[in-house]
Amino acid sequence: MPAAADKPRLKLLHNSRYEVEIKHSRFIVNAAYTASLAETLDFYGQVKDPAATHNCWAYRLGQNYRFSDDGEPASTAGKPILAAIDGQGFDQVMVVVTRYYGGTKLGVGGLIRAYGGSSSRCLQQAESETIIPSRRGIIRAPFSYTGPIHQSLNETGASRLDESFDSEGLVITIEIAEDAWSRLAEQLKNASRGEASLRPVA
Repeated sequence: MPAAADKPRLKLLHNSRYEVEIKHSRFIVNAAYTASLAETLDFYGQVKDPAATHNCWAYRLGQNYRFSDDGEPASTAGKPILAAIDGQGFDQVMVVVTRYYGGTKLGVGGLIRAYGGSSSRCLQQAESETIIPSRRGIIRAPFSYTGPIHQSLNETGASRLDESFDSEGLVITIEIAEDAWSRLAEQLKNASRGEASLRPVA
């Protein structure tokens, strides 16, 4: 289930929780913004309930994704959760659906609707924003251009992640919107008479 590369994606601004009862089974959905696999595992550890019947989940991190049915029939829980994530246009997200069985079987179709539908509603109610594609880079420049370099970063909306000095001058690690990269490169060239360099971080 690769995500559409050219489609704007959303990210959660705050954790979201949704609860619903379906044929006496209680479904509790928890969703969170996660920027790495380690963060997805941490979130799962925080919200899972070992006493529940099932703790099913899915995450999407760019082109990387995984899901788990946690004992439910194959493809009736984790896959519908992931489909809800993609259907609502989210990325960098972990969704965990905890089920407390209420004594009535839902059947394959019922389970798919329950897990997928509750996940969709949890994400629909969440506050979100569009993810702006960005790039990281390293700027190197002589000491004498520190002021103009900082001005160029401010004018192009670049974020300074790290700044240091070595024997050759200024070294800054930056993150900037993808569509502003070329403009920053041009401004740095003009501000430093071609002495500053901007290289992408591998």
